[in-house]
Amino acid sequence: MKDYFQISDKKFSSRLIVGTGKYRNFEECAEAVKASCAEIVTVAVRRVNISDKKKPLLMDYLDPKKITYLPNTAGCFNSKDALRTLRLAREIGGWKLVKLEILGDKKTLLPDMIETLKSTEVLSKEGFKVMVYCNDDPLMAKRLEDVGAVAIMPLAAPIGSGLGIQNKVNLKIIKKNIKAPLLVDAGIGQASDATIAMELGCDGVLVNTAIAKSKNPIEMAKAMKFAVIAGRKSYLSGRMEKNFFGQASSPKKGII
Repeated sequence: MKDYFQISDKKFSSRLIVGTGKYRNFEECAEAVKASCAEIVTVAVRRVNISDKKKPLLMDYLDPKKITYLPNTAGCFNSKDALRTLRLAREIGGWKLVKLEILGDKKTLLPDMIETLKSTEVLSKEGFKVMVYCNDDPLMAKRLEDVGAVAIMPLAAPIGSGLGIQNKVNLKIIKKNIKAPLLVDAGIGQASDATIAMELGCDGVLVNTAIAKSKNPIEMAKAMKFAVIAGRKSYLSGRMEKNFFGQASSPKKGII
């Protein structure tokens, strides 16, 4: 059977979500997205031109009829700005599936979870399908789900750091505690990080900087695609049990 990835009422084949920021130009971005085979791309509403047709439009390079746009609130540091940004996105493009991101400070870019929880509840009541960027606190992840989040997106490490997954235990606990899809968001640095996330049981991975700022974004996009696929297959296969002692791989019987 097809291993679909479902968020709210939408099904996707790819479990890799790709960001559209930090590329040298729209052409490179579009080529990287194509190479990744991602079906969802994030769009920072506050930073990307989505309405002025006199300036370059992302939609000219990535057809919103063929790929799902996920408007996000990158650059917002309070609930008021985040709510206004997503309401604007709905007015302009009719988007209801959105990514909420409210940062606590400009140095660490860690999420402000008080503002995030409050905003998730408001947006959910307004009919938005909210995918939420958050810290890796299992209790907060469950609270976000309880107030309506359709996907929980904890960081692996600070945004743009490339440090990889820092807390595997918490991600495993979150996975067991929630029913909503779990996606690692932020901190991925290389393909092996994406594989690890999927092997832990995460439902998907969001990657931006690791692709856009690599020496060859197109090849890195391909690497991320295969990394996510490999990690997912590894998770579904069920790893062997760990053992502190060596075990011969050849049968013991019939030895000459």
